[in-house]
Amino acid sequence: MIQLSLQAQRIPTSQQQKDRQDNMGQGQELKTRAQPHVEIQEGGEIFFFYRPKVDKEEAHSADDVQRLYTVLRPESGERSVEEKQAPDSGKEGIKKGSDVGKSSSGKNGSEGGHGSQKVNIEKQPLLRFIIMGRKSLPDPSKKSRPYWGFVEMVTTNIEDVKTALKGEEYDTSTRGHRFKPPARALGEGVYRILRHDPGKGKKMHTHLIYKLEFPPEGKNNEPQESLNIKPEGSFLIQIKNPDQHGTSQFSGLQNKRKAVFPAHLQGKFGHLRYCPADPPDFLNYEGCEFLLISASDDIEEELESELGTEAEPDASCSDLLKTFGETASTSALLKGTWV
Repeated sequence: MIQLSLQAQRIPTSQQQKDRQDNMGQGQELKTRAQPHVEIQEGGEIFFFYRPKVDKEEAHSADDVQRLYTVLRPESGERSVEEKQAPDSGKEGIKKGSDVGKSSSGKNGSEGGHGSQKVNIEKQPLLRFIIMGRKSLPDPSKKSRPYWGFVEMVTTNIEDVKTALKGEEYDTSTRGHRFKPPARALGEGVYRILRHDPGKGKKMHTHLIYKLEFPPEGKNNEPQESLNIKPEGSFLIQIKNPDQHGTSQFSGLQNKRKAVFPAHLQGKFGHLRYCPADPPDFLNYEGCEFLLISASDDIEEELESELGTEAEPDASCSDLLKTFGETASTSALLKGTWV
């Protein structure tokens, strides 16, 4: 698996700069670059999937794609114990047979995540099933409009994600029999959520960065390129305030589907429409809406950090295959071809 080497960078003190100048010789000026202060909030595995449009057996281009899914599985962070929605809320509650919306832990009628449960991410799987609204990521190499997405499901049960990735057949009164094809595995790698303080009076913000291990470098990557799943990328991530109305640009989810954050998380917004993903616990609530904003396709240059692989990737080492089995076709993942 990919290892991420990232250490907090601090601007050298004036004494440190003076010592360096002394070491380089009298009268010789040393120019230093102010380095950003970067802290790892959370890290883990990231998986990408796409689903072809209804009644399509295969996808041959981005035009044939119905949904782009991202699955985050945190495994380490500033705190080993994270806070997630109560197990009787959202889709998690429905799957367990709870009377969702009437639980004392949330607002009446809410279908989004609410309440609270502690999860040790180093001992128990925690999975966030995310939908990107524009069926692709923003291109990290280009400045563009923010891309909206939301957390569709939060669960500690891997089978819940497998079910969400499967296809199904159903009947409608207007179009008759329909077929929803199963999702296809598109990418696998590691991610980090970072707290970035650029200094010089600029506001602290958070980044979502990732690097792929699959498909391996040198393979075809047409579906990945078409959906902007680059080999590595960095995005600013901002959490949307569920108490604020949507805009003409991002209307957002229906009120009943929005997350109901605990008071200490909701309080992070104040009167703002968006706030950084600090802490990442925001993403542990179904109905959490967020924006991704392109930052860079060169993480080392942007954040003075490096992502690297231990060895040549091999299919037998794929954690996606180990976790989700043959639930999703792997041609796009391992060969970089549409299917």
